[in-house]
Amino acid sequence: MQKARAYVLGGTVCGFAVAIVSILDLVRHPVGVQWLILVALTIGSSWATLRVPSMPISFSISDTFSIAAALMFGPSAGAITAALDGLVLSSRMANDDRTIGRVLFNMATLTVPMWVAATVFFAIGGNQPVGTPLSPIRLLALILFGALYFGLNSGIVAIAVSFERRVPVLSIWRQHLSGVWLTYFGGIFGARLLIVLAQFSTLDALILVIPLPVILYVTFRHAVGRAEDQIDHLGKVNRVYVAAIEAFAHAVDAKDQVTHDHTRRVQDQTVHLARALAVNDEGEIQAIKAAALLHDVGKLAVPEHILNKPGRLTPAEYEIMKRHAPIGADILSVIGFPYAVAPIVRHHHENWDGSGYPDGISGDAIPTGSRILAVVDCFDALTSDRPYRPRMEDSEALKILSDRSGTMYDPRVVDAFFRLHGHNRDAACAAPPAAIPSPALVSATAARQTHLEGHTLSELRRALSDVQSLSQLGDILWAHVSPQVPASTFVLYAYDSANDAIAPAYKIGAEGDLVNDAPVLLGERLSGWVAATSQAVMNSDARLDLDEPVRDRSRLRSALAVPIVLSGRVAAVLTLYAEDANAFTDAHQRLLEAAARLLADDAQLSRHLSVPALSVS
Repeated sequence: MQKARAYVLGGTVCGFAVAIVSILDLVRHPVGVQWLILVALTIGSSWATLRVPSMPISFSISDTFSIAAALMFGPSAGAITAALDGLVLSSRMANDDRTIGRVLFNMATLTVPMWVAATVFFAIGGNQPVGTPLSPIRLLALILFGALYFGLNSGIVAIAVSFERRVPVLSIWRQHLSGVWLTYFGGIFGARLLIVLAQFSTLDALILVIPLPVILYVTFRHAVGRAEDQIDHLGKVNRVYVAAIEAFAHAVDAKDQVTHDHTRRVQDQTVHLARALAVNDEGEIQAIKAAALLHDVGKLAVPEHILNKPGRLTPAEYEIMKRHAPIGADILSVIGFPYAVAPIVRHHHENWDGSGYPDGISGDAIPTGSRILAVVDCFDALTSDRPYRPRMEDSEALKILSDRSGTMYDPRVVDAFFRLHGHNRDAACAAPPAAIPSPALVSATAARQTHLEGHTLSELRRALSDVQSLSQLGDILWAHVSPQVPASTFVLYAYDSANDAIAPAYKIGAEGDLVNDAPVLLGERLSGWVAATSQAVMNSDARLDLDEPVRDRSRLRSALAVPIVLSGRVAAVLTLYAEDANAFTDAHQRLLEAAARLLADDAQLSRHLSVPALSVS
């Protein structure tokens, strides 16, 4: 900021110095009343400048008259005319931008370039009479005048904006100033034409020239009025368009059981991270912004029982889930965005090392927006409650991002994300490799497990032969299953027809009291999802079945839940909870599913699960 102030002050001082020298020169060498006419035309056309609403575009022919003043009467006359032009243009600025320092600097940005360009013009082309024919050397001097005036003027402005916005000078110049060179040369040749007319008759020249600003002003005023109407209409259409896109995104969120806050957070943080990584192109920023909002639109084609499954997806389910990225890109490709949104959506699950999907591309071949979106989306997902697990602490989520840097995620993006969160990445500690059991040991263990399952089920069938109540049923199940599984808590959820939900009908174990007795709607929480889909879940986070206030003090970390299906609908859910993560195995799931089938197949036993008067609410 100090450099910016010093630059503006230096530019202003230079402008004042040139203006003072020019005024003294004009006092010593008066140039006549014709110059005052050009000054008046310059001020009048500057005041009549038209600006297109909501766009950085303006129309003015004041440069033509100030350039004519410089070419006809010398550098001093041109510099003072340009200074007055800058003063009038500054008076048209918005009140918030019109500070004394900014006005003085704007005057200097016109005064100094005009004086330098005119001085070089006369040094090369000579101080010849106004009516002298345009010789090759004079034409060269005229072109050089235009190049210097444009280059110095645009360069001074670009440097000032660069200091203010902290953006590279070249980027500012190319994006906003390089395209206006034609207007400068248009002004130069217009001034030359005015000089040619003036040599025949000053009065005729004034009669022909003075109406031009008025005609141009009225013509452009009409055009700008029509443009303003169109811009207003486009603004309304754009607001409807954006609202429709956001509604589309909300529909995806509703199906995915994700809050609208998640979408908005991801969008805001993605744009913030993109700017931190020096993504300055406004079209690319808009593409990233739209893609962050709509990156999961393809999930509309994913069945809900897969989308919201509170547990690990099977390989077949995972293949279906992976389709959402290309499907989303296909949906968005037909919308006709004015920027590249579809490629970002298609590749936001590609991995830095090429192991991602759908195309397996790697490194810089992955669009920048996709790499940024992948990191932000992962962090927000990890720190939000999801159907398959509760939210993590920020430190845990950052550790996961660090571990995945260089494999799943672009290291440069991860580093920038850490900086935005005020953290430094620590070296991740590699866990020692797990021991691999021998095939003989695996075979022996499997045989022993099969024997235990058969023995347990045989004993369970005998014990259940004389069950008289639901409570007794629960006691027998727990007594026979608990020795074979690492569970510390067991809950039998029964169907509650009054609420179309399930509710704990039997609880036992170390943390059974943490499970709320209130009904759980079908599809909600872990056991509710099992009841709604008739599918088992293994090693999902046990805390998903707990109320949020008690999750932090619970030691439960994994769950195994299987449905009991009677007459085509779920009548109950058997859920085991363990204190270790990933505590359950396929063998444990087979045992509990066999017990569930045993209850469902025995009419005498199943009647205890279908008593309509069951008090579970």
